[in-house]
Amino acid sequence: MNPRGFLMLVLHHHLPFIRHPEYEDFMEEDWLHQAVVETYLPLLQVFEGLRADDINFRLTVSLTPPLISMLDDPLLRDRTDRHLMRLLRLSEAEVIRLKGDDGRRRLAIYYRDLIQEMVDRYRGAYGRDIVSRYADLQDSGHLEIITCCATHGFLPLMNGHEPAMRAQIKVAREHYKGRFGRDPRGIWLAECGYQAGIEKLLAEQEIEYFFVDTHGLAYAEPRPRYGIFAPVVTDSNVAAFGRDLETSHQVWSAEVGYPADPIYREFYRDVGWDLDLDYLRPFLGHHGFRKFTGLKYHRVTGSCELHEKELYDPWAADKMADQHAGNFLFNRENQVNHLADRMDTPPVIVAPYDAELYGHWWYEGPRFLDYFIRKTMCDSQSLGLATAGDILDSERVLQRGTPSNSSWGYKGYSEFWLNESNDWLYRHLHHIQEEMTHAADKFRDQVDPLRIRALNQATREILLAQSSDWAFIMKTGTVVEYAVKRSKEHIDRCLRLLAMCNEDTIDESVLADLESKDNIFPDVDFRVFCSQPGDVIAQGVVLTPAANDNPL
Repeated sequence: MNPRGFLMLVLHHHLPFIRHPEYEDFMEEDWLHQAVVETYLPLLQVFEGLRADDINFRLTVSLTPPLISMLDDPLLRDRTDRHLMRLLRLSEAEVIRLKGDDGRRRLAIYYRDLIQEMVDRYRGAYGRDIVSRYADLQDSGHLEIITCCATHGFLPLMNGHEPAMRAQIKVAREHYKGRFGRDPRGIWLAECGYQAGIEKLLAEQEIEYFFVDTHGLAYAEPRPRYGIFAPVVTDSNVAAFGRDLETSHQVWSAEVGYPADPIYREFYRDVGWDLDLDYLRPFLGHHGFRKFTGLKYHRVTGSCELHEKELYDPWAADKMADQHAGNFLFNRENQVNHLADRMDTPPVIVAPYDAELYGHWWYEGPRFLDYFIRKTMCDSQSLGLATAGDILDSERVLQRGTPSNSSWGYKGYSEFWLNESNDWLYRHLHHIQEEMTHAADKFRDQVDPLRIRALNQATREILLAQSSDWAFIMKTGTVVEYAVKRSKEHIDRCLRLLAMCNEDTIDESVLADLESKDNIFPDVDFRVFCSQPGDVIAQGVVLTPAANDNPL
C-alpha cells in the first residue's frame, strides 16, 4: 500500500570550526567532543541498528564542511579519543565513590558500561572515522547527506555581494564532492537564510534543492496552492521545501515538547558542577575548569530548582521515549490524512532539527528516533519516510514560485544575526569581501607559489570570519569574548595576508603558522572569489557555470 503522505526528517549536523593546536586543551573544543559522544555515536548506533534489522528507512542529514573537517582532523580525533578516556575514567571513579548509594551507583555503572561501548566502537569498528560511517549509510540507501554553506555563512547579510555568496556555495560543493565522491543534491542554507536570487547561485553549482522556514514558503510568490506541504520550484529549477512548524515544535520545544517530560534526564544538573573540584580535576583537562562532563544523575522532575531534581531512571525514560514515538506517529498520521483529503498530491511534512537536539540536549532523543522509525516503517499504512531527493525523483507535478526572504530563529527575518549585539561586525565583513574579490581579480593569473599560498590562506580566513556562529553567540551572550576574538582574528589575518600580497612582502613563517592553525579547505583556490563565475578555478582548470539540466 502506498502511503498517503510523507514525513521528511532532516537532521542538521553543524558546529563552528574550532581547532587550537597552540593549546594542550581548549574549552570550546569540548563542543565537538561532547557532540561525538552524546549525539553522533548514538545516532549512528540507531541508524546502523535499523539497517541491520532490514528497516528500509529514509532520512536526510546535513554535514557541514566545518564539522566534517573537524571530525576528519587527526589532532581533533586524538583529542576526542582523550575526552572519551577521561570520561570513562570518571565513570569508573564514580562507581567506586558511590559504593553504598545504590541509586546513584546503578547510574554510574550504567554510564561506565555505555561509555566503554562507545570507546570500543570509536576506536575499533569506526577507526575514529565518524564521517565515513555516515557515508556508508548514504551508500546503502538509508541516508541522503546534503551540504551547507562552506562555513555556515549567512548569505542574506553579505550585502548582495555575489562572489562572497558564490564562494560559500562553491567551496561547500567541492568539499562535499571530495569527501563523498559524488555531488550534493541539496544544501542547508545556514540558518535557513534566504533572499531572492540565491537560487541562481545554487543552480550554478547544480544544487537541486534547499530548505526555508515556514513563512519563506507560505509567503512565496505566487502563493503556493499546497502551502508548505509540497515543494515549489524556482525559475532557476531549484526546489524549495518549507518547514512544518507544528511538527518541529512538538519535538523541539523545551517547554511543551517531549524533552520537557519530567521523566527525561535533566541537562543542566551535571557532576561537573556538583562534585568537589579537587576530585574532578584529573578528569577536566589541563585547564582544570569546571564544565559539563556528561554524567548526570537527575531527571527533569518539573518546575523546581536544580538542587531539588529527583534521581534519573534511564529505563523508565526509555519507556517514555517509546510512548512519545507512538504519539508522534499518531499525530503525523492524523496530520497527513487530514492533508491528503484536501490535496490532489501526497503531502510532504518537512521536519528539520539541529542534530544536537538528539542526545546532547535531549538525552533520550536517539531512542525516540529509533522507536519512531521502526513504528512508522513497520506499522503505518498512511505515513512514509522520504528525502527531498525522493520527492523530486517522483513523478508528481511541482508548483512554481519564488520563496519569500526569510530565516529561521527570532522573528524569522535575520534579526538574530543582525542586532545591537553584533551589528558592528558586518561593515568589516563587507569590507574584506570586497578586498578579497579585488585581490582575486587582480591575481587570477598568478603563478608564484608563495603568493598563491597566501591568497588561498586569505580565502580560508574570510570564509571562517563569515561563519554565522560568531554573530549567533554574540546575541545569545554565552562565550561572547571568544566569538568576538575569533571574528576579529580572521578579519585581521585576511587583511594582513592581502596586504602582503599587494606589497610583495609575504612573510612565509607567518603564513605557515596561519596555515597550521586554520587548516580548513586544504584544496581551496582563491579564484573562487573572482567577480565573474567564469574566472573560478578548481584544481587548476578554468570552469564556466554548467548548464542546469534539472528536468523540474
